[in-house]
Amino acid sequence: MQRISISELREISQPASITGRTNAEHWTADLYLRKISPYLTRLLISTRISPNGVTWLMIVTGISTGLALLIPGYKGILLALFLSQLQMLWDCCDGELARWKKKFSPAGIFLDTIGHYSAEATIVLMLGLRAANWPADPLNESNYPFFGALIAIIVILNKVLNDAVHVAKFFTGGTRNKDDREIGKPKSSLLSNVRSVARFFPLHRIFHSVEMTIVISLASAIGYLTNQDNSLQLLINWVLPVSIIVLVGHLIAILSSRKLNAA
Repeated sequence: MQRISISELREISQPASITGRTNAEHWTADLYLRKISPYLTRLLISTRISPNGVTWLMIVTGISTGLALLIPGYKGILLALFLSQLQMLWDCCDGELARWKKKFSPAGIFLDTIGHYSAEATIVLMLGLRAANWPADPLNESNYPFFGALIAIIVILNKVLNDAVHVAKFFTGGTRNKDDREIGKPKSSLLSNVRSVARFFPLHRIFHSVEMTIVISLASAIGYLTNQDNSLQLLINWVLPVSIIVLVGHLIAILSSRKLNAA
């Protein structure tokens, strides 16, 4: 069997329609993961694993990212940071494998969605438990497990808003929105100005698994250098109100844009 060249693999599995998407590509993919992923995808092609099988690897890796935070000390933090990167690498590879093998299915999209939902919710949920020093200390001695669970719910709701747009349009006979920034712009000039300012402070990005593990790592490092044992608690105290602001802002942004009535 002739060995597949990386250039050939890129041509088929990384078309411009994928790498040039406005909203779907994470910055890590643009920066380095799409440069690494073809080498792993080439290995996967030689196996019997399906694209959906790779997506399952992404799901397990994403959940493991959150669970790693329960490992005491810096080892758990560093492991979570690594696993969040690996999760995104699998996320690149499952699509590349599907495009190479021409195997596409609604199940793949469904599993991919579950993967991102479960990873991001698990990370903040486990962050709350780690901030409460569980399992060394009982859960009822701290409010942070509750705060972590609350943030997890908000993170899920924030992601649901995007899916709800597609659901609403489907049930009213509409079609999926095009990958166009103009559709997402607010119709109100005031909200449009607010949105422009918010671009300089992309707070919504911290809830992605990669960004959240980076923020957790930085907070832990700062806590270590300043002898602050409550650095993760302080992080949650900041993340909770920010998550509420992001959720409300996202809801307003959708309702004030053309996403629900674009052809």
